[in-house]
Amino acid sequence: MIKVSVLYPKKSDTHFDMKYYLNHHIPLAMRLLKNGLRRTEVDEGLHGTLPDEPPAFHGGCQFYFDSVEAFAAVWGSAAAELVADIPKYTNSAPVIQFNAVMLQA
Repeated sequence: MIKVSVLYPKKSDTHFDMKYYLNHHIPLAMRLLKNGLRRTEVDEGLHGTLPDEPPAFHGGCQFYFDSVEAFAAVWGSAAAELVADIPKYTNSAPVIQFNAVMLQA
């Protein structure tokens, strides 16, 4: 299984509308990626290493698929619509990472 992590860096000049993200963008992504999508998680950054430090990321999401190929099979037709929706909730450029899920407990 793989996990595609999409994180939005928090900087002094960035904003992020979590309400829009949760109510519009994530449902859109789940609908467009549904063939092969196993699970979705959404995170909101709370703070850094110490409670008085700001978080490094506004938040983000994780999409779980059986393989990179399974993700690639649905991403091609979904990419344009999902990328076009980003400015509606943030001006932070997402950081995307593909991860191999090594353990689920």
